[in-house]
Amino acid sequence: MNTDVTDVTANDVIANDGRSNDGRSNDVIVTDVIVIGGGTGGYGTALRAAALGLRVVLAERDKVGGTCLHRGCIPSKAMLHAAELVDGIAEARERWGVKATLDSVDWSALTATRDDIVGRNHQGVEGHLSHAGVTVVRSGARLTGPRSVRTEDGRQFTATRGIVLATGSRPRILPGLEPDGRTVVTSDDALFAPGLPGSVLVLGGGAIGVEYASFHRSMGADVTLVEAADRLVPLEDVDVSRHLVRGLKKRGIDVLTGARLEGAVRAPDGGGVRATVRTARGELRTIAAERLLVAVGRVPVTDGLGLEAAGLTVDERGFVAPADWSRLETAVPGIHVVGDLLPPPSLGLAHASFAEGLLVAETLAGVASAPVDYAAVPRVTYSAPQTAAVGLTEAQARERSYDVVVNSMPLTAVAKGMVHGQGGMVKVVAERGGRVLGVHLVGPHVSEMIAESQLIVGWDAEPADVARHVHAHPTLSEAVGEVFLTLAGRGLHQQ
Repeated sequence: MNTDVTDVTANDVIANDGRSNDGRSNDVIVTDVIVIGGGTGGYGTALRAAALGLRVVLAERDKVGGTCLHRGCIPSKAMLHAAELVDGIAEARERWGVKATLDSVDWSALTATRDDIVGRNHQGVEGHLSHAGVTVVRSGARLTGPRSVRTEDGRQFTATRGIVLATGSRPRILPGLEPDGRTVVTSDDALFAPGLPGSVLVLGGGAIGVEYASFHRSMGADVTLVEAADRLVPLEDVDVSRHLVRGLKKRGIDVLTGARLEGAVRAPDGGGVRATVRTARGELRTIAAERLLVAVGRVPVTDGLGLEAAGLTVDERGFVAPADWSRLETAVPGIHVVGDLLPPPSLGLAHASFAEGLLVAETLAGVASAPVDYAAVPRVTYSAPQTAAVGLTEAQARERSYDVVVNSMPLTAVAKGMVHGQGGMVKVVAERGGRVLGVHLVGPHVSEMIAESQLIVGWDAEPADVARHVHAHPTLSEAVGEVFLTLAGRGLHQQ
């Protein structure tokens, strides 16, 4: 059988006119770049590659935007904003004498606003892809060779420049606790479960688990947060964890660290769950909750991707590791990886995957591009209180044999921190006589404060470099400035 070869052009609606007996196309469609997966890493790669003049095909079986836009980052932050408004009513009444009351939360109205925000963002991504000339194939895809792909609807593609794998991740499921979307949920479906539960047991004290625990507590639920490690957000600085736990407990969240789930059963007739948890002291504790939210990590999605056909394998954790991190290129030349398929030091963060997409697109276009500096990628937990960090923790800096100098101060040491009254802190880790290695924040709105510290760490600034810049007064950010002033020997309010 002869196979016809056709070129794909911008905004092609790809039609298979000649099909074989099994319904598959006889044509091989040739393009420059094929991206499999339309999440942040995938569509970011596609947009940048198209802007550089490459012909791009993006294959996505679901909606472009991926988990971040439709089930994760965007809807969860919309709901967390609503939670902040609810908390503000309580603060107005209890702290400021504003006689405000909260009658109820209209769940349908709240979710309608959330869905409108997601929908408008989705339309924006679709519009950007169309305007850029990216050909979007509404289908899953699998590799059939190092430069070839077949979509689930039978179309065949060849990439002259390369293929980008961007299929993302899914929540890790605990055996025996398969999600049902109502009683047992994951981060993918927690926001879409019916109504607001009166009590929630959250398994997993990483950023996702902490955010969902925070949201449900703001909405009035009794919340128990269980983490197997000895502290919450265990990848962050120990002082970040300590201040975060203090803030969550102050809000009434029951935090159990060093604790493990021994077992859980669903109550009949949708009556919630009953879990047995072994605490850090070895005691068994029974916890009943209307909803169990499993947030124990995510796993890469590689099933059905056809890696073996291209000569690729996954590592023991299921990641597709690059052979060249400076190009995010695998051991098979021309196949690159972005997003959640990457192992550490990639962070599994949406903004990191955008940076990875830029790097890969520019590499495929032959444009010089600096590797992603993962140490300078900010990490944020959007709970109440929030955490934000960039660079090395104090422990990591010492493990790498730096001669470390550390300075910290509570946010309430500055006037604006007293106004907010939510506690928190700023901590800076620096090399003695040298550059800033890490900045760590806990408190209100610190997600909006981390950009300055990202530049400080990313540009290898020294404390004296930062100390000569004036921070506005009164702001929360002046606490950052004060810490650097003290490290530079010029502190006003610290000794």
